[in-house]
Amino acid sequence: DITNGLMICADVEKNTSGEICIDGGEGVGRVTQPGLDQPVGAAAINSVPRKMIQEAVESVCRQYHYTEGLMVTISIPKGRETAEKTLNPMLGIVGGLSVLGTTGIVEPMSEKALIDTIAVDIRRHRAQGEDILVMAPGNYGLDYLKAACDIHSEQVIKISNFVGDSIDLAVCEGASGIVLAGHIGKLIKVAGGIMNTHSHQADARMEIMTAYAAMAGAGNGILRQIMSSVTTDAGMEILQQCGLLTETMQLILEKIEAHVKKRAGSQIEIGIIIFSNVFGMLGQTENVPNLFKKMNAAQHKEE
Repeated sequence: DITNGLMICADVEKNTSGEICIDGGEGVGRVTQPGLDQPVGAAAINSVPRKMIQEAVESVCRQYHYTEGLMVTISIPKGRETAEKTLNPMLGIVGGLSVLGTTGIVEPMSEKALIDTIAVDIRRHRAQGEDILVMAPGNYGLDYLKAACDIHSEQVIKISNFVGDSIDLAVCEGASGIVLAGHIGKLIKVAGGIMNTHSHQADARMEIMTAYAAMAGAGNGILRQIMSSVTTDAGMEILQQCGLLTETMQLILEKIEAHVKKRAGSQIEIGIIIFSNVFGMLGQTENVPNLFKKMNAAQHKEE
């Protein structure tokens, strides 16, 4: 969490309103799009920290028998520049960081913070009436979707390594469809049932590719070469040379689809796209064009 170690400031001023008001100052972002925890125009200080601040201030007021109003302004001196390294601009939070969480304690390496951010983005897309959600692990997926499918970054939910959690969140928010697009180096892990694709969780890329190459008919020599490859692109080069690339990728695509469908359940339609920066499109499920068509039709209807 890049907020680890940042200075957080609170200015408290008396007034005669009889209420405790909480707002954001320098370095605290402003909400510009619906679907987030706070309404458009409000400081990006979420409900739980607002409640914590409110209760802390009320406690002091009771201690000193103060009954007039107070204005509490939270600021983060380095928040504006730090926010540029976060997903806040994509989420519609401008000018600084969000104040969120449940404890007030930053965990320097927090997976929960990342998943919470993905959840916010999914709710934002759903609040804008988007029933079909497009997801990609990272920038490779965003770049590919823009170049090959004319899907722009603001239409895509960036899910990092959290494939399974993101599917769960989409289902919980009532989405009717998901298009999952990713580089083969990430999504091949899903073909092995791995729903968190970070290397510290599991890295069976070449084992999975070797297994499906065997299903496609590769001989022992080819399989040994693939298994010894360092990258999926190197493995696919071997498959291309022996004429088995297309069939192997199709088998992997089908297995990715099966695992994602199993995770999502029957109430949501799943589309999968796999690609490589070297080999381009490697495969997509038959329903992807129709899912994009439905998505675009809904967006034009909203406009």
